[in-house]
Amino acid sequence: MSTRPIYIPRSGGQGERHTPRLPKDRKRELRIWWREIDRWLLAFVLILMAVGTLAVAAASPASAHRLSTSEVDLPDLYFFWAHVRWQALGLAVLVTTSLLPRELLRRGTIIMAAAMLFLLLLVPFIGYEVNGAKRWIRFGIGVQPSEFLKPAFAVTFAWILSWQLRDAKLPVIGITGALVGVVVILLMAQPNLGAAILFTGAWLVMVMLAGLPLQRIGMLMGGGIAALLLAYLTYDNARNRIDSFFGGPTAYDHVDLANRTLTGGGWTGSGFWLGENKMRLPEAHTDYIFSVIGEEMGLIVCAIVVILYLAIILRVLIRLVDEDRLFIILAASGLIALFGGQAFINILVNLQLFPSKGMTLPLVSYGGSSTIAQCFTIGLLLAITRRNPFLVREPFDMRDALEKEDDR
Repeated sequence: MSTRPIYIPRSGGQGERHTPRLPKDRKRELRIWWREIDRWLLAFVLILMAVGTLAVAAASPASAHRLSTSEVDLPDLYFFWAHVRWQALGLAVLVTTSLLPRELLRRGTIIMAAAMLFLLLLVPFIGYEVNGAKRWIRFGIGVQPSEFLKPAFAVTFAWILSWQLRDAKLPVIGITGALVGVVVILLMAQPNLGAAILFTGAWLVMVMLAGLPLQRIGMLMGGGIAALLLAYLTYDNARNRIDSFFGGPTAYDHVDLANRTLTGGGWTGSGFWLGENKMRLPEAHTDYIFSVIGEEMGLIVCAIVVILYLAIILRVLIRLVDEDRLFIILAASGLIALFGGQAFINILVNLQLFPSKGMTLPLVSYGGSSTIAQCFTIGLLLAITRRNPFLVREPFDMRDALEKEDDR
């Protein structure tokens, strides 16, 4: 039996106190988050999303009319309201991701990369086809694994490439190169040449920053050109799009209609919902939404959209100038290369300066998987570039870091 005396409180006393575990101070966490994130980057992203909301509202009638059937008549703002719902969910993902610790995000994205790579393997077998490409798997809603693989890819590869700081002899570039090769093969099986080019380009950016010699970079670029030639010779989809690009558009094909739509409104635009060319434009709410912006809002607004993308890229690069951790430099560079690369490929397609790729305009085009994945990408960028504004850092020097490791 226990000999501990029974405590009997005095009259009017409160008895024995048990100190409860207090919940975390959420307000304090939010204040720290607001102080440490790049508020300029967040502002540019929110402005871009607002422009995207207006653009989808402008493009929604064209796509709704085109996709309506005798059985289903889609309302004019069908895609607009759906886009607003996806954006609301995307903003929740963005903010939640940016609040999480870097270590947790690193581990989570590595698991996500493995899961998305597995799903990419399943796409040829259980995926479903849209517009001639099998890229989606249905889990109640359509999910495009390659979209979520993009941010997970950048963070995972940054983690692998940063191993060289522990052991400079590790073949990290070879390991990541082999993984990129697997991803490219799986993407070409869909086929998805645009995403394959994007993944390869982002990987090249990361290995250049990781210290790959220029001679090897030249060899890799030569291999990339050879791979494009092979794709041209073996994939009908790629050959047709490249031939169409170099041969010039025919009257009223996708590229020609996009050009007519883009320039139809002049500098100031024809006015909201007054565009006529957009009504004949396929995929007005996704692939060719930049042209819809040009027709209804004007080329000046198109220029503002381009400036917003450049501002987002520049803010991330400025944030990395005095960064002293290799993993953060590589991860942020890979993420912004994927984001900016996709944006400018889409814009160049609309300007007839690049073959059509079926690629959305990040944070502007309508999309489910793409919107959530791009918001997750921005959330990762905000999270990994968070910093205490009162701390001073020394810029990272790759050569110096490797020399220190060799000395050990």
